[in-house]
Amino acid sequence: MSFDRSGVQSLMEITERPELIFLRGQGSWLEDHNGKRYLDFVQGWAVNSLGHCPPEVVRAINDQAARLINPSPAFYNQPSIDLAERLTAASCFDRVFFANSGAEANEGAIKLARKWGRLHRDGAYKIITFDHSFHGRTLATMSASGKPGWDTMFAPQVDGFPKAVYNDIESVRALVDAQTVGIMLEPVQGEGGVIPASAEFLSALRQLADERGLLLIVDEVQTGMGRTGTLFAYEQAHIQPDIMTLGKGIGGGVPLAALCAREAVACFEHGDQGGTYNGNPLMTAAGVAVFDVLTAPGFMASVNARGQQLSQGLLALSKKWGMKGERGQGLLRALVLDRGDGAAIVDAARDEAPEGMLLNAPRPNLLRFMPALNISADEMALMLSRLEAVIARVRA
Repeated sequence: MSFDRSGVQSLMEITERPELIFLRGQGSWLEDHNGKRYLDFVQGWAVNSLGHCPPEVVRAINDQAARLINPSPAFYNQPSIDLAERLTAASCFDRVFFANSGAEANEGAIKLARKWGRLHRDGAYKIITFDHSFHGRTLATMSASGKPGWDTMFAPQVDGFPKAVYNDIESVRALVDAQTVGIMLEPVQGEGGVIPASAEFLSALRQLADERGLLLIVDEVQTGMGRTGTLFAYEQAHIQPDIMTLGKGIGGGVPLAALCAREAVACFEHGDQGGTYNGNPLMTAAGVAVFDVLTAPGFMASVNARGQQLSQGLLALSKKWGMKGERGQGLLRALVLDRGDGAAIVDAARDEAPEGMLLNAPRPNLLRFMPALNISADEMALMLSRLEAVIARVRA
């Protein structure tokens, strides 16, 4: 089957895409329109937490679709209640609002913090965020993000997001003023280069927030739902945030996100927040299926074993090729290259024959790895072997 360029002209041009169309996927593998298979270490940017078409999620969606798809968020539905109960029981949070994307969840977190500031801090509205952070693509979440160039892309920005230096508590402290309501960060900056916040930094942020009466908001859209080796990344620092957002892996591939808050912070009044599709039973049923797999006995131990295997393999590659090491947590990791040939490696890996491999280079000198959390040891070893061969060819 040849690629029909005329067939894609109806799609709005928003990114450069290779000339292939994916038709089916299973686990860690995708298949394109020519029948070529690809070992997928991107997984929709950490969305497919259980790989492509996991049977538990397929079954949950099929069963729920035959019963009830969307009664409107003006009414309760059972899957949303079931998932909310699971999330609160497994975390330090008491209330959940479901949304459709991480950006929407973060937008809700910003609104909730500002509402809380109006009620409890004399109208304080500023939320300290961080250089190189990424919180979404709405106007408010782009303004909250510290991605270079985003401050002018759709100017004027939404006011109220001063930027601190990641892992530098004094830079945060210097920005706190009477109008500050909270601090918002990713426990690992994914788009920023897979840079973890240290446990000491997260603990210091919690202490600072307590001292100054501020909210601590963790954006776990990419790190949450087992990605870093615990169900939520904040657990590894032994802290309790006030607000947390989830997305990506929570739905195992379907549009689902969550805004979680402690009871004292859950101050939305009727009419403050909503959304036509939010919390619909079809998506939350998928979320229940994902949650139950992630929290099954032994699952997280396997995630950590595969994370260790990936880390050790990347370190061995780094040493062999004179690169600059690896970093990350769990199965969100990066190989730091010694030169800017990340994109060339990504292209070469994808174009390999007879089977390709999907990688991601968020920076010219960085490769990011976000495999399915249930990837096998053999598939991990295969990726590392193929990556070494691709690097050798690119650098020959």
